[in-house]
Amino acid sequence: MIDGVKIVPLRQIVDERGKIMHMMKATDPHFISFGEIYFSCAWPGTVKAWHIHQTMTVNNAVLSGRAKLVMYDLRDSSPTHGELQEVYLGEDNYVLVQMPPGIANGYKAYGDKMVILANCATEPHDPDEMLRMDPDTPDIPYDWALQHG
Repeated sequence: MIDGVKIVPLRQIVDERGKIMHMMKATDPHFISFGEIYFSCAWPGTVKAWHIHQTMTVNNAVLSGRAKLVMYDLRDSSPTHGELQEVYLGEDNYVLVQMPPGIANGYKAYGDKMVILANCATEPHDPDEMLRMDPDTPDIPYDWALQHG
């Protein structure tokens, strides 16, 4: 597990009408601050990567569909520098993944429907705050192709 990354099980309240899906509240022990919330949507097979936030902490949860979230620790001073971590999240695993700044991250939608991934960020979006890298960059040792084990 990458140093500073938190995976928090999230509560769902289900009844015959539907459900409520909790994500984050100001009273949660992992709450830092609120900047904005947005939803990233992707069709099955789509890869959205790599994003590296310089100062923002990211809080991701998948509301609908299934996604493979991949993180790579780029922080020079981190004890887990250079480590990869995968988290499968969505309808089978409703969790919040909190990532501190300096973690390259991206996700691949899989399954049979569009993924809706929520990000409750600690800062409003600023295009100068985020670095981007191509999903197939040689700087991150990761292959997004389906792995047959």
